Amino acid sequence: MKNSKIFPFSKARRISTKEILSHRKAIESHTGEKRKSRGRPPKTLEEKYKPISIRLHPKILIWAGREAKKKRIGAHTVINNALYSIASCKHKKAS
Repeated sequence: MKNSKIFPFSKARRISTKEILSHRKAIESHTGEKRKSRGRPPKTLEEKYKPISIRLHPKILIWAGREAKKKRIGAHTVINNALYSIASCKHKKAS
């Protein structure tokens, strides 16, 4: 908005769910296409992670922390990727 500094945001009203749905329908009828949903697509049961508790050696945690810092990702992701690559190699050999 060009003059956003002078717009009285404190007086602005919230848009109701009913209005949102009616506007969405109007856009869909005008364009002839169904609007894509926002956000991440839902994961299948095979893709969902399972929460577990596991005890790891402190040296593994230090290694994972260092790798995570280098790659700028989380330490859990580093550990998960390492375990996944080992598991997929073993699975390929067994097949």
